[in-house]
Amino acid sequence: MRRYGATHRALAVWFVSGTVALSCATPDAMAQAAARAYRIGWLGNGSPSSGESPLGADFQQGLRDLGYALGQNVVVEVRNGEGNVDRLPQLVAELARLPVDVIVTSGDAAALAAKRASASMPIVATEISIDPVKAGLIESLGRPGGNVTGLAGIGEGLWQKRLGLLKEIEPKIVRLAALWNPTNPGNSACVEELKAAAPGMGVQLRALEVQDARTIDQAFANLSKQPTDAIAICWDSVTFAHARAIADFALARRIATVAPLKEYAVAGALLSLGESLPAQRRRAAYYVNKILKGAKPSDLPVERPTLFELVLNLKTVKALGLALPPNVALLADDVLE
Repeated sequence: MRRYGATHRALAVWFVSGTVALSCATPDAMAQAAARAYRIGWLGNGSPSSGESPLGADFQQGLRDLGYALGQNVVVEVRNGEGNVDRLPQLVAELARLPVDVIVTSGDAAALAAKRASASMPIVATEISIDPVKAGLIESLGRPGGNVTGLAGIGEGLWQKRLGLLKEIEPKIVRLAALWNPTNPGNSACVEELKAAAPGMGVQLRALEVQDARTIDQAFANLSKQPTDAIAICWDSVTFAHARAIADFALARRIATVAPLKEYAVAGALLSLGESLPAQRRRAAYYVNKILKGAKPSDLPVERPTLFELVLNLKTVKALGLALPPNVALLADDVLE
């Protein structure tokens, strides 16, 4: 992976803590105790149809590399908010009642809900776009304190870089629409950064709220009435679940699209620049293993990205009638054909 911009991390989804106590009595009792599986609670705000699979191959591989096997010595209890952040506190309570050894969260809203629900249950927060210190999740990156650790993103300056790359590919872009979810704390930062970057690039920005399938359709209707030259997609479970629909809509109207993750480019976005989710999910297993072996979240430093990957969708470039500048092509970590 090319070292573009800064960093790529492990932010991911589903983990654990806790130890299995072997009693000491009979061989049968010891065998039963040894056979107990660690129970992990996974909390996200997506849905099974969003493509966010907590049992994905990358995370499983990370666990296997460390000697774990799902369904044998590790059991994952999955809870999804289905895009409704108001459900998250109830889901955290469900996981606590099971109980689970640890709660692993995916996304800002899930991490905040888990933290508010418990000051003692170990939490591994992943796929975070907000500043975890300012949000009150941890005391500092190096010494998190409390019961939360994990993997945090770093978005500062990336939207300016993304827009810069977009303008190199299509210099004529003037009107830019941002799709964002106001219920996602990290999306507010996305919009603010876009607002700061747009004027300096001669771009006029308008932000369109998307919280579910209905508001996605409303955004499409808005864009049909008031056309735009490009769409910036803020990373959220809603836009992630509708990445293909957004890309198809944009392509049909010859609108360029830019996003934070490769998954959006695979779905048809023109370009993406950001962290690698597969790498993040493999790295997440490291935190699981540490906590299972007795480490406290308060002592495990929160990691931030060190690498970003630039992905270009050549099929989309051609469909939009654009030419890919050689310097941009050279920067790309992956060119999808």
